[in-house]
Amino acid sequence: MSKQTLVIVESPAKAKTIEKYLGKGYKVMSSIGHIRDLPKTNKDAVDIEGGFIPRYIISPGKEKVIEGLQSAAKKSDEVILAADPDREGEAIAWHVAEMIKKQNKNLKRVAFNEITKDAILEAIEHPRDIDINLKEAQEARRVLDRLVGYELSGLIWKKVRYGLSAGRVQSPALRIVMEREREIRAFVPDDYFVLTAQLKESKDVLPFVCTTEPDNEKEANRIKEIGESHDWEIKSIKESEAKRAPRPPFTTSTLQQTASTRLGFTPSRTMGAAQKLYEAGHITYMRTDSPTLSSQAQKQILAYITKEHGKNYVSPRTFKSKSKSAQEAHEAVRPTTFTKLSAGTTADQKALYELIWERAVASQMADATLKRTKLLTNVTNAKEEIPDFSVNGSRVIFDGWLKVDFRARGEDTEVPKLSEGNILKCKEVEVEAKQTQPPNRYTEAGLIKELEKRGIGRPSTYASIMNTIVQRGYVAKEGRTLIPTDTGDVVSSFLEKHFAEYIGDDFTSEMENELDEIATGERTYKKTLTDLYTPFKKAVDAKEDIEKLTTLGDGPKEFPCPVCGAGMVKKLGRNGTFLSCSKFPDCDGARLIDGAEVKPDEPIGNHPETGEPIFVMNGRFGPYVQLGETPEKVKGKKAEKPRRATLPADVKPEDVTLEDAVKYLLLPRELGSHPKTGEPVMANSGQFGPYIAHAGDFRSLKDPKDNPYEITFARAMEILAEPKTLRKGEKLIKELGVNPKTRKLINVFESKSGRYLKKGFKRIGIPDSITTEKLTLEDAIDLLKQK
Repeated sequence: MSKQTLVIVESPAKAKTIEKYLGKGYKVMSSIGHIRDLPKTNKDAVDIEGGFIPRYIISPGKEKVIEGLQSAAKKSDEVILAADPDREGEAIAWHVAEMIKKQNKNLKRVAFNEITKDAILEAIEHPRDIDINLKEAQEARRVLDRLVGYELSGLIWKKVRYGLSAGRVQSPALRIVMEREREIRAFVPDDYFVLTAQLKESKDVLPFVCTTEPDNEKEANRIKEIGESHDWEIKSIKESEAKRAPRPPFTTSTLQQTASTRLGFTPSRTMGAAQKLYEAGHITYMRTDSPTLSSQAQKQILAYITKEHGKNYVSPRTFKSKSKSAQEAHEAVRPTTFTKLSAGTTADQKALYELIWERAVASQMADATLKRTKLLTNVTNAKEEIPDFSVNGSRVIFDGWLKVDFRARGEDTEVPKLSEGNILKCKEVEVEAKQTQPPNRYTEAGLIKELEKRGIGRPSTYASIMNTIVQRGYVAKEGRTLIPTDTGDVVSSFLEKHFAEYIGDDFTSEMENELDEIATGERTYKKTLTDLYTPFKKAVDAKEDIEKLTTLGDGPKEFPCPVCGAGMVKKLGRNGTFLSCSKFPDCDGARLIDGAEVKPDEPIGNHPETGEPIFVMNGRFGPYVQLGETPEKVKGKKAEKPRRATLPADVKPEDVTLEDAVKYLLLPRELGSHPKTGEPVMANSGQFGPYIAHAGDFRSLKDPKDNPYEITFARAMEILAEPKTLRKGEKLIKELGVNPKTRKLINVFESKSGRYLKKGFKRIGIPDSITTEKLTLEDAIDLLKQK
């Protein structure tokens, strides 16, 4: 009987790709990410006194996954753990090993940087043991993040406001954003003037710009008057050649930064597309802070450049990491095959692959050569001196690496063909008044660059840091710009006042380095956590008696209380800061932060049938109409919400009439029960327009004839019977039924990446051990319980 080997990876898509390269005798299965994690409650999560021992539990929905892996391990001669080549992958491999070691003790670990046949077979030939240092480095981060986050968040709940949070890395990131915001607030602009002389040479008018920028209008006008009353002469023509060297291949952070600036991708969007490219075998592992290329990859690139562009474009280069502690995978993000100019199944994947390919190939190409020209001119025969005016030009005379990375080229700017001594006539000198600008707010790309420079965070954490500070409501995104919210300002200011050391650059960076040293075996897990956590815990405990932050300071004197005339104070509410009467709770006068008076809502009229008042109100998700008063909150009792309806997108709150409001309150309408499921079919209107819904299946009403106020049950059933539009390459392969708890349909989908269920916008992979035919509704519900 032939030897049977079970290979376990963490992703169904990765399993599918690897299975193509391994012949008979190999079975590839997926753990679908982590199978164990810390429990949600902090008191049960870590045994601190016992030496920071994590108390792991099986992740929700992973019981059947583990059963499938244990069953397959029992039938196999050996098990190869082939999770990703970083700390997270090592931890996943260790957790899987812990759960299957009773079924099979012959466990081996392999790691590879790319999912290609050669790399897989090479790794299988050279197995090793699980690296406990790497696993403990991941574990230390997880445990410390949990302990620090819970301790700080608990204090903020007590002293600032319930529901806020802080974290080991998110709080330093928020501090950096806030420091820039304070610079902007404190910035005092200075005036300056830009002068442009429009000079005529035969028929052409050429713009020359003053080489100095006067800071007062009198000096600007003096230069203008002299310039317009004299002829001008070309004083000098300076020509020089400059070289532009290519940038190194991508690391995780530079990939995220470039994808943000060139493609407009968020870090999480970039990493999602990169993950799919990696799992399909198109690129190397995407979590790395090393820009180096393997010798094999470099040879491939050089051969490609020589064949396609010629030897004069070839320039082999070796790049080294500037990072204080380069770790994770040890090669740059690059294509696995350089003859493949395009790869990926979606537009995002194709655009990102092209970016990665261009950067890797360009890194081994010759410098670009540019010719730069500078013309200086000044007035002739003037009694008073004025500064020189200049015009600059630049053109590429050898494109080198720009031939491949053409988006980095920019436009050539040709200068006019003039000679020294040429006389030019002045048409006019334009004076433009300007002011110095405050520093720019951070973009996601800029903040990642800053975090990396300061040694805060690691490649695997940048995307989650960005997501966290935005999702927590501490930072708002306007386009690509990150703007701290009132809540973010309050939280950061509180932490900076009371825990400046623990959210400072030095402490955070040094902590990262100490955690890295666990991976190399230079430090031990228990001592590192003891040294970091013990003083931190004392610092938190010492703040237990500080006064609760009830106000954020005095409000503007020009806005007294609208009720009693007393002064007002700034406070933090759920929707940001506002002004409250300083005599609260004796006086409940309030204003918005801009001084506008907050008045009790007044009804626009009463409902003709029920007689209840109808209000037009504003909420977190926009304006809406409400039937009846908002009930007062009673501690321990759940108040029944009044009936509400969102306003159509094109309707302004001030234009809503009583008749309109009564109509809007008809929604949501129950049209009838679906004959197959017994679930209600509803008509409603939301943020994205009118729709019908049935058991979590939402269909937009695109035909102008269909509106949610009048649509019939028969018409709704016609729309639900139409095939639902799916993503490209996606198909529905099985309908399982309705989840009795959520009352939503559960279906099985398939694409090139494998079979999956949908949970909101996320895909939950289906283990290989469960066939589509045998997959039950109960199995699917278990899988959907996972994180």
